[in-house]
Amino acid sequence: MVTGLRLLPFGDRAVLAEVPSLHAVLDLHAQLTAAPPPGVVDIVPAARTVLVRVDPGALPLTAARAWITAAAEAPAAAPAPSSLVELPITYDGADLAETADLLGLTPAELTARHAAAEWTVAFTGFAPGFGYLVSEEWPFDVPRRATPRTRVPAGAVGLAGAFSGAYPRETPGGWQLIGTTPAPLFDPDAGTSALLAPGARVRFVPQVPDAVSGAAPVTGAAPADRAGTAGAPPPPGSTPSASRGRADSTPPVPRVPATPNLTPTPALTIREPGLLATVQDQGRPGHAAEGVAVSGALDRAALRTANRLVGNDEGAAGVEITLGGFRAVAHTDLWVAVTGAWGPIRCAGRELAPYEAHLWPAGAELQVDWFTRGARGYLAVRGGLDARAALGSRSTDILSGLGPAPLAAGSALALAAAAARPVPPDDLHPWSPPRDDLIEVELAPGPRADWFAPPALAALFEAAWTVTGQADRVGIRLDGPLLDRVRTDELPSEGMAPGALQVPPAGRPVILGADGPVTGGYPVIAVVTDAGRDALAQARPGTTLRFRHARTGPWPA
Repeated sequence: MVTGLRLLPFGDRAVLAEVPSLHAVLDLHAQLTAAPPPGVVDIVPAARTVLVRVDPGALPLTAARAWITAAAEAPAAAPAPSSLVELPITYDGADLAETADLLGLTPAELTARHAAAEWTVAFTGFAPGFGYLVSEEWPFDVPRRATPRTRVPAGAVGLAGAFSGAYPRETPGGWQLIGTTPAPLFDPDAGTSALLAPGARVRFVPQVPDAVSGAAPVTGAAPADRAGTAGAPPPPGSTPSASRGRADSTPPVPRVPATPNLTPTPALTIREPGLLATVQDQGRPGHAAEGVAVSGALDRAALRTANRLVGNDEGAAGVEITLGGFRAVAHTDLWVAVTGAWGPIRCAGRELAPYEAHLWPAGAELQVDWFTRGARGYLAVRGGLDARAALGSRSTDILSGLGPAPLAAGSALALAAAAARPVPPDDLHPWSPPRDDLIEVELAPGPRADWFAPPALAALFEAAWTVTGQADRVGIRLDGPLLDRVRTDELPSEGMAPGALQVPPAGRPVILGADGPVTGGYPVIAVVTDAGRDALAQARPGTTLRFRHARTGPWPA
């Protein structure tokens, strides 16, 4: 049983469950993941909270709140057997000696304590596969570096606060680095993409560098199998991650090679991508607990419409074009449609109308010129576009690098098999360009609205906000009045979602985008409604935003 539960609003598609301690988070997360009802999209643990994201069409928020409450009040079930991940580590970190000195230990004593502890993955975040590890056998609180590094290499093992962790990819970071691991911490092609998933048990296995090469051998593992699990089988519905290392009592399972990525015949080649062009579909929901953002088209409705116009399944991948300036040549006859932002479209020198299906002849150049209205246009090609899929989606994630790389001059794209029906007759819907001068967006209450002074809540809805030049797929920084807080204490990291309005200490909000981080430590005052996110996709620097109350309340008095 979990006591001290508080249920906080998080927009129109999520509930934030707050509990008194990290131990209670682990208990509640175990209860919720044991048997989630249909309609649960994500269950994201963090330092003091568990974020539950739902599809309200399948599980209304009222039902979700009742389910969370019942799970917290139920007697704690016997803990399911969890895997033991053994991470090989070489204690050669740049901060090892300094960190040991901060803790009043020798480097040998610090590494011995670190390796002797059994750790548990409490939650993930910061980057796909980055696990925050805690242990009852680790009593230390390690301060972060005063100046974060701009580059921490992949595989670095660090300490910060009560946590240990390992960097899956090269990123900036402020943790104290004590070692390195060769383990593949995140593999989107594996059955379980994050090696360090919430709830997993972890031990660090020291490796002795070879006297000749200086490299640390990986005990009990083939060269490609560099980290391992032991103990219980993987959870139902998952696939063993092809022995990502060594096990206590079972021999390593040979890693199954990924299916070869056969290069299909390209249907078109990019000549000029413009400011930014990426492959996007409807995203990869359901992986936030692994540190993976949903990504996908920012204006999801526009991409769905473009796909319908050429007879595709609505989930087919297309090209998201930011601000225009896009040119490509077809290698075969294609049917295409461009939706979303508004601007000149030409094919072989002929003007094309948006929101209509058009034949793009082989050898002709298609030009989507700079947009005059809106920020993002969507090019759908009959059959859908093929690209390397990651976790069931072909979407590019700008922040994490997951999915195909942004398109560049010379990038070739092939067709998938997403045509679901014939190209429909002419659509007589009176389409019009999106508004980008003034956009009105509905806001639902955020979990930390009560951290802000009443004048700040009033200003949020009364002020005219301006989209700054710091606006991309990760987030939109706004200019406007300062939103003063009544609480200035530090907020432990908690789950985030697209549309969340975080307020950093400077006092001006940032709206998280589809590629935004899945956890964060700034208070969320409000959340853009799901429908409002599509409208925001067309905001460009200089656009004025006005916020309106969504009919989801109640807001703090």
